[in-house]
Amino acid sequence: MAEIKVERHPPEARLTELGVRTWPIWTKEVSEFPWTYDTQEICYFLEGEVEVIPEGGEPVRVGQGDLVTFPAGLSCTWKVTKPVRKHYHLA
Repeated sequence: MAEIKVERHPPEARLTELGVRTWPIWTKEVSEFPWTYDTQEICYFLEGEVEVIPEGGEPVRVGQGDLVTFPAGLSCTWKVTKPVRKHYHLA
């Protein structure tokens, strides 16, 4: 299974290259829920903190300043520990 890729605090040039600031914004309150990615998602966390627990895998902590790629087909549980605000792009 493909893994979650995390780029911690990528340079602004990288964000500009991807067009991150033009992507839609998604928000979520503190909560826990299961999720499956039908397509690849790339997101950039503006605020918040999440523990993503892939089925059969190790938890991954992501949050403010992280650029994260979730592969298509990933099933996981999201534990939002601080309210999230993120840009996202579905590939």
